[in-house]
Amino acid sequence: MISPVIAEKSVTFEVSMGNYGNGIDGANVSHRSHRSNGDGDSDEDSLSEDDHTLLLRETATIDPNMRTTSPAAKPVTHDKYYYHMPFFEQKPCIYMTSYWHDHKRRLYNSNIIQKIMDKLDEGIQDVQEMIKTNEDRPDRRLRGVAEELINGCVAYSRLVKGTGGPAAGRSKLDRERHKMCLRDIDGIANEVRKLKKRLKMSTYKEKLSKMKTLLQKLKCFCEDPQHSIPDIFIWMLSGRRRVAYSRITARQILHSVCAEECGQHCGKIQTLFLKLPGKKRLGTHGWTIQAKLELYLWLGLAKNKRDYLNGLPTGYEVIRTGTGLYSPPMYLRYQDRQQYELRAHLYQGRGLIASDDSGLSDPFAKVIFSTHCDVTQVIDETLNPTWDQTLVIPNITLFGRAEELRDDPPMIIVEIFDRDTVGKDEFIGRAVAKPVVKMNNESYEPPRFPPKLDWFQTYRGSNKAGEILASFELLQIKMGIDLEESSKITESVKTDQGHKFIVPRGIRPILAKHRVEVLFWGLRDLKRVQLISVDRPRVDIEIAGRCISSSIIQNYKKNPNFSDPVKFIEDVDLPEIEYWCPPISITAVDCRAFGRTTLVGTHIISNISKFVFRSPDKSKIFTGLKNNGVATETTDVFVDIDHQSTLATDMQIDMIGFGGEEPKTKEEEDSALDETALDWWSKYFASVETLAEEKKKYEEDKIQDLFNEENDDGGMNNDGDVNTLISANDDVQKEKRFGKNFLKGAMGAVMQAKKNFAAPVRRLKKQKEQIDELKIFDTELENCSEFTNFTDLLHSFDLYRGKREEMADELSDQKRIVGTFKGAFRIYRYPLPVYVEQPDAQYGMFKGLPSNEPIHVMARVYIVRATDLHPTDPNGKADPYVVVSLGSNKNNDKENYISKQLNPIFGKAFDFEATFPQESVLTVQIFDWDLLSSDDLIGETKIDLENRFYSKHRPTCGLAEKYAIFGYNQWRDPQKPSQILHKLCKEMKVDGPHFSPGKVRVGKKIFTGPIELEDENGHKKPSDEHVALVALRHWEEIPKFGNKLVPEHVETRSLYSPEKPGIEQGRVELWVDMFPMDMPPPGPPVDISPRKPKSFQLRVIIWNTDDVVLQDDDFFTGDKASDIYVKGWLLGDDKQETDIHYRSLTGEGNFNWRFIFPFDYLIAEEKCVITKKESVFSWDETEFKIPPRLNLQVWDSDHFSADDFLGSLTLDLTRFPRGAKNSNRCTLNLASEEDESSDVPMVSLFKQRRIKGWWPFTAKSEQDELEITGKVEAEISLLTVEDAEKNPAGSGRDEPSPLEKPNRPDTSFVWFMNPLKSLRYLICARYKWLIIKIVIVVILLALLVLFIYSSPSWIMKKIVGA
Repeated sequence: MISPVIAEKSVTFEVSMGNYGNGIDGANVSHRSHRSNGDGDSDEDSLSEDDHTLLLRETATIDPNMRTTSPAAKPVTHDKYYYHMPFFEQKPCIYMTSYWHDHKRRLYNSNIIQKIMDKLDEGIQDVQEMIKTNEDRPDRRLRGVAEELINGCVAYSRLVKGTGGPAAGRSKLDRERHKMCLRDIDGIANEVRKLKKRLKMSTYKEKLSKMKTLLQKLKCFCEDPQHSIPDIFIWMLSGRRRVAYSRITARQILHSVCAEECGQHCGKIQTLFLKLPGKKRLGTHGWTIQAKLELYLWLGLAKNKRDYLNGLPTGYEVIRTGTGLYSPPMYLRYQDRQQYELRAHLYQGRGLIASDDSGLSDPFAKVIFSTHCDVTQVIDETLNPTWDQTLVIPNITLFGRAEELRDDPPMIIVEIFDRDTVGKDEFIGRAVAKPVVKMNNESYEPPRFPPKLDWFQTYRGSNKAGEILASFELLQIKMGIDLEESSKITESVKTDQGHKFIVPRGIRPILAKHRVEVLFWGLRDLKRVQLISVDRPRVDIEIAGRCISSSIIQNYKKNPNFSDPVKFIEDVDLPEIEYWCPPISITAVDCRAFGRTTLVGTHIISNISKFVFRSPDKSKIFTGLKNNGVATETTDVFVDIDHQSTLATDMQIDMIGFGGEEPKTKEEEDSALDETALDWWSKYFASVETLAEEKKKYEEDKIQDLFNEENDDGGMNNDGDVNTLISANDDVQKEKRFGKNFLKGAMGAVMQAKKNFAAPVRRLKKQKEQIDELKIFDTELENCSEFTNFTDLLHSFDLYRGKREEMADELSDQKRIVGTFKGAFRIYRYPLPVYVEQPDAQYGMFKGLPSNEPIHVMARVYIVRATDLHPTDPNGKADPYVVVSLGSNKNNDKENYISKQLNPIFGKAFDFEATFPQESVLTVQIFDWDLLSSDDLIGETKIDLENRFYSKHRPTCGLAEKYAIFGYNQWRDPQKPSQILHKLCKEMKVDGPHFSPGKVRVGKKIFTGPIELEDENGHKKPSDEHVALVALRHWEEIPKFGNKLVPEHVETRSLYSPEKPGIEQGRVELWVDMFPMDMPPPGPPVDISPRKPKSFQLRVIIWNTDDVVLQDDDFFTGDKASDIYVKGWLLGDDKQETDIHYRSLTGEGNFNWRFIFPFDYLIAEEKCVITKKESVFSWDETEFKIPPRLNLQVWDSDHFSADDFLGSLTLDLTRFPRGAKNSNRCTLNLASEEDESSDVPMVSLFKQRRIKGWWPFTAKSEQDELEITGKVEAEISLLTVEDAEKNPAGSGRDEPSPLEKPNRPDTSFVWFMNPLKSLRYLICARYKWLIIKIVIVVILLALLVLFIYSSPSWIMKKIVGA
């Protein structure tokens, strides 16, 4: 198959591999004396670098057995659509010998993984097809896919484990990759074994998603990062000019004696589509086929060359160039030839690409098979053509054995074109298929025949271009013998384009009579067509060749809704199998003067299953009636339990296991809620906390699931019997096994550590404040699954016009949108069974349809806050403000911009009076304020209020958790719950409501709730509003008519910028209330203005320190000492220091020093608020929010060098450890923040207001471990500004309320400022006893000398007697 453009000259094909075979552009290196012997040891390994260079540069003698180009031949044609080469029974052969380093192990490993991937991919597609066609038990097929994947991974390990050592690779990267692949693929096998155990019908979709993830993981292992052998290029040459090529990876055709290691295309006939070289292949020229080449490729070692023809269809004769038995052949001549007839049954197409400026196409199909081509008739002006045509291509000659052609038939190509009256037909897309082959000895009967229709995806380049519903059969014909009667085509019809065969019965879908009901609601946002605005539009609906038109909108600007909303198409023939159903085509036209109609836009609904009503099974209906009868009414009661009582029960249960319920502490009694101090933000932050807990619980459940999987796997692998793991006979042995298996992963180790060191359960049960909450949706409200995108009544269909761009995607297609059609469809078999409720004569199945006349509505928009905004200023921040518009009404809040914030809190409410449908799209924009330039749009979001207003989910005003007539949870809907319940029951024709004290019955359901309602004065009176609200919040439990009603909520919407489509620019939290103007007016809007921070004063008295590390050596004595002082701050720029305690020899310091930190605090957010200018060049102040953390540090003062840091202490004022009573009890536990492994009692300064105790200073040791470097005795007190003014205090030891000076030891002084005192300390303190001893010795010596000196005269006196 060759394009007519190329077929003008003789055509030659060339095969090249690197420089081998390239005879035009480079050296054709075809022979070398150094050759591989084929066993993996190559002589090239011993060649030097110069030898390799010579190998590429030398001009070797051309081997007569080498042939890299096919003989030149002139293409021929049967039909002038495409040409083909005259390769009939004689097939030319191309061959060459090349020499490469022996890296075949890399390629073999990749091929094994590739085959595992192919099987897995095929299995996943089978499961997806079963889901799409609603076949039974897709989980069984998925279980088989998992088993195949396990076997493939085991086979990989078996084949690759024996290739270690040098065979694993020549480089270190090869060996490391070898180990990695073995490890990871074994891990995949273990993971799939666990997945297979837990595979059930209820979880197969989740497991299917996991299998897709594993497929992506395998793709990462398939491609080797190192290049081994160059790719093979197949070139088509017209004369000496290269006109088209195809590139094939060497490993795909690499041969191996092991089947698992062979390339996927090795020794197989494959079809290649040649493309244009260079940039020519991009764009419209590269979409069409330049040539289709069917060829057989084989690449292998020289020692295995005897196997190169084994994969060819048998029945050929080898014509060789040489005399050797294994010399390369010149031709293969096929003696066996088979005669066939191809039948292509093309029923219809859907979702084709628009090729005309009108947004439509005139499609026809070309079917190309072997050397033949045929075309269908042209269907004008449609993107969903119904050809209903069978193309018969007779007298097709194929060469080879019939049995082999049956198992692997040639490929069929179906090309879709747009017929243009002027110029060349435009290519739309291409699909590829294989026919079902019938041998002449087979009978034309089920299950193989007739072939079933199937959808084939078409592609234009890499983009999807629609689908075609078709089937193909290839019938073998004996020479001179006609086909059997059963397989002949006899049905033929005549059209304006000539005769055609229609798709025969048995292949064409079995049709049934259906009724199609169309709701024509209105058109929105129509753009100009041909520079004229649309004034009188109409919508045409086409399905299965049947068309219906809406009424004409007489004045689009005044009222864009249709006057006649519901119309029917009777007796529409649709396939009984929904998978084959044709699409719905929506066409909007503008009716202009003189009867002219101009196309506005089109929309194609490819899958109509969501609009199909399926009659329930009769047996199920009767079973349901029996279960809902009076006899079972008592079991159908819903009892609403008050949230507080539920919590109390839970707390009692928790306390039972720990010695009964304990009395409330004084702290718990003090923390009781004061409802007068609560506001909307209290409810909001309580809801945020609940959302965080739900996410945390979800993560814990995932960890628990992971543990269960590891536990089960460990039990099977280590013990061999799962029952031993759960045996209850020996608790100690059970705990050992539990721990052993649990610690099999990093996550398991963390969980086990938490289990061993966890605090008592009662401590973890933190009592939560009983605040009524709202629901916070982490996405757009319409994207929540329970609200079905608010399409229960109205669907929005975008209308497209114009030609689709070359590389268009969903984002670029947004430019083609010219408007929106609002409506709906109901499709069902008609007539309906008698036991099913029959449709209404006027509105069909759209019973209770509201009027689509214009309605006046008040919309109240609450903008709470924005998060993660995209920075637009050079400083990485933004100055955001909100602009809200509804129709022509616009509210610009530019004056209240928030400076330098990416997470601003707006707290704004905007009221709009609008008329639906003219003003139904709410736009919320967030701009960045700029001083000198125009403001930048950060992002915007749009909300269709009309779909919400008419939805049965009632998102007009969310239902609160509880009913209250005052306070922060005051009911804001003009209608009371009982009035809303009466209205819903009336609209849905449900029996009720029937109220009794504390109960309400709706249908067969009974709801209970509180009886009394409390007013502002504390008086209680009987009321039915509580039970009515309970019934509304559980409205989805009402059989047949129930659906989820929207609760009081805050939704989170993504912001997008038109300049950066598809990229999220941030998120905004908001909600919208809507109230019809003909109803009682609502109350004032909820006050959601941002809370103002409350001013506090923190007073910290540093009394003493103890056990502070001694950093310095004494100048005179060499003793260890430190000059201690304490530094503290709260907000970062309010640092304060104590005076210095000099020469502390024991680590003890005495200060009696007071720090005073004034700050502003948001109680609900638990954040300190700082407002300051970032720099002197800032225009205005910026607000920062930081946690209230008191930071204390102990330092050693140095006079001639920088001070030495000794330790630090950080206390979170909202939750920090209670201080120790004395220094000895102060341990490292008091330094850590709240931890599950710690049993230290925690306190909040905002509740206790004053605390005194000892806390440790800590620092990291050389081993990077936390150690105590000192202890501080401090007194911390928190006062409001009012209390601080009543009880003033001075900083340090200043007035008022001065502190006493500390009683420091005499050694606390500075030596160079008190030299005499220093000498005194040096002499007295250090040499005191030595001096005393010396004095005593001197006195004794003096006495001895005096004695000796005076003793002679005394003796003489005694002798003389004087």
